[in-house]
Amino acid sequence: MSRDYPVPAGFLERETEVKKSRFIARVVPVTSRDEVKTWLAQAHKDHPDARHICWAYQIGRPGAAAEAAMNDDGEPSGTAGKPILGVIQHKDMGDVLVLVIRYFGGVKLGAGGLVRAYAGATEAVLSAVDRVIQQPLSRVTITMTFGDEQALRHWCDQNGARVERVDYSTRVAAEITMPVDRNGDLRAFCDARGMDYSFES
Repeated sequence: MSRDYPVPAGFLERETEVKKSRFIARVVPVTSRDEVKTWLAQAHKDHPDARHICWAYQIGRPGAAAEAAMNDDGEPSGTAGKPILGVIQHKDMGDVLVLVIRYFGGVKLGAGGLVRAYAGATEAVLSAVDRVIQQPLSRVTITMTFGDEQALRHWCDQNGARVERVDYSTRVAAEITMPVDRNGDLRAFCDARGMDYSFES
C-alpha cells in the first residue's frame, strides 16, 4: 500500500503518572480494524489488571477521508478516546493506533483531569515515536529472457525497487514494486534491453 503521509515507524510505549494513576501509552502502525483488534487483545493480555484500556485510531490519509474510531472503555464519555484521537489528528498522522492503559491510583481526577491525562499520555508517546513517510509505489510486471533477470535484479537494488515475485516458463515474468518517481528510469532500462513491461493502474 502506498502512503505519502506520516505514519509511526513502529511500536513504542511511554508511561506517565498523574496523581498516582499510571497511564501507559502505546503507539503502533495499523492499516485495518483487524490489526486494531489484535493489538487491543495483546494489551489486555499484557495488562489483565488494568482498570481501563482506552484507545483511538486513524487509518488512511489524515483529514476528512480517514477512517477513525475511539473507545472510552468505561471512563466517563468523552474523557479518554476523544482526547486520544484529538492528539492523533493534531499530529496529522495516519495508519496509527494509540492505546492508553490506566492503572487507577486511588485519587479521582475528574472529567477535566482525565481529558488532560489521556491527552498528555498520547502526546508523550506520539512526540517520541519516529515518523516515516512511504512514497507512492508502482507495481510493474516485466517479461524478459532468462539472461535479463540478473540485470533487472541489479537495477532494482540500485533504484529502491523490490522484486515481489518471479515466475518461470518459456520466459521470465517478474513482479516488482518501486517508487513512482523511478517509472521513467525503468521504462528506459526495459526499452534498451527489449523487455516487455506493464504498469498496474
